[in-house]
Amino acid sequence: MERIAKFEKVSEKRFLTDFKDTFSEYTDEEVLNIYNEIKLPKRATAKSAGYDIYMPVSFTLSPGETVKIPTGIRVYMEPQYVFMIYPRSGLGFKYRLQLNNTVGVIDADYYESDNEGHIFIKITNDSNEGKTVELEKGNGFAQGIFMQYAITVDDDVTEKRNGGFGSTTGK
Repeated sequence: MERIAKFEKVSEKRFLTDFKDTFSEYTDEEVLNIYNEIKLPKRATAKSAGYDIYMPVSFTLSPGETVKIPTGIRVYMEPQYVFMIYPRSGLGFKYRLQLNNTVGVIDADYYESDNEGHIFIKITNDSNEGKTVELEKGNGFAQGIFMQYAITVDDDVTEKRNGGFGSTTGK
């Protein structure tokens, strides 16, 4: 199996800023304790394709509610790869837990962005059965798969990324 990537934590400073943007009720000390306990993504079995991404805190999501999760992680990968993020299949099946952008696409150059390539995952409990989902700290809630991609023979793009959502389209 080819090894093409490495997960890392973002800096404490970056995590503190980004986490408090979503969860402002936490103190700086509480956020730094959360940061110290972040689990890097891992595969569950030797033949798993997906790397489980873990909740940094416990959170309850009622039907129709949405939350943006600052994961505290970033990923370096070889330039011809992309990291595709999906909901964990069990959570999607049981609760209709969905990623707001359907599939997260993390490009290799996102690692070099001003935000340190901090991966955020925005999820919605889209339950039409009234089910509340309890997301426990340290449990997997999303999964990512590395995929190789190709470009067209006449592709001559030279622009560099700096940012996340919408940063490569100019709008």
